[in-house]
Amino acid sequence: MFDPYANTIYDYVGGIKDIKKAKVRTILPASFSLVEDCARILRAIRIAARLGFGFSRETARAIKHLAHSVLQLDMGRHLMEMNYMLAYGSAEPSLRLLWRFGLLELLLPIQAAYFVCDGLRRRDKKSNMLLSLFSNLDKLLAPDRPCHSSLWVAILAFHMAVLDKPREPLVVAAFSLAVHNGGDMEEAISIARKISKPHVTTYRELSEPANLEHKALKKEILELGSSVNKALSNMTDTYYVSRAMSSYPKAPYSDLVFVSLHLYLKALKIFECVNQGKEARFVPKQGGNINYELLAIGSVQEVRHVFARVVFDTVFPLDLGET
Repeated sequence: MFDPYANTIYDYVGGIKDIKKAKVRTILPASFSLVEDCARILRAIRIAARLGFGFSRETARAIKHLAHSVLQLDMGRHLMEMNYMLAYGSAEPSLRLLWRFGLLELLLPIQAAYFVCDGLRRRDKKSNMLLSLFSNLDKLLAPDRPCHSSLWVAILAFHMAVLDKPREPLVVAAFSLAVHNGGDMEEAISIARKISKPHVTTYRELSEPANLEHKALKKEILELGSSVNKALSNMTDTYYVSRAMSSYPKAPYSDLVFVSLHLYLKALKIFECVNQGKEARFVPKQGGNINYELLAIGSVQEVRHVFARVVFDTVFPLDLGET
């Protein structure tokens, strides 16, 4: 507690000591505190991810042991906690911690199955396309500059789509540009063909360039748009979610769906221009600056701009040619 008049901190629970050690610790014994309120498990993950902290040994053990209890929370609380993790600049470390403590297979089984298939160990420091997407999103956000939840839902759906069927970098680039400019496919293809930067070759979600002709390229872009829409739908389907980890008998069962109908429709709006064609009144975002007030409330123009930027930074990183 801080007394602003006396400029004094009162610490009766060893908090300053924990801060100096960069550790998250429950005030009460963790085995009691996390049972009393299982939402504290997700708050602990969020705090550790944002601050780059670790956990006290007792707290870490309790989180692992009681991870399954988070399924007791209602859909709204799950969405709120996931948004706190993914929308405020610490999504990538949050996903890593959720995976490390056995929470990802409960909250995001589809993404957990991807981590298993990708060979990502619980304490692995290596990356993959999903973690890179969220790492690049994190670079644009901060606790005082969050995004709307529709953006991270859109990123999850996009990744599901390219994982289901890998696409060549040109298709991904043109698709992202078409999202950004409100569905002007001809302009998107024209700009995408001029890209000279090298793309990441280690992502299995990206196929080898095939020098597609205009008609074939346009068809691939439209197919990707349909795949993203299907992925969004699957994220709201309890049966689909429940089958995500079915190939792994030891995995816990979860059919958790926390994407509400409103959020699903909001995310769907981001991509609908790709298949429906150029939007007459839509004005694409100009310049690189982000209007964080508009991004936080889910402005379609602002969300599309940041989505395209995140995808481009992931597939065509600026420093790739330097490494």
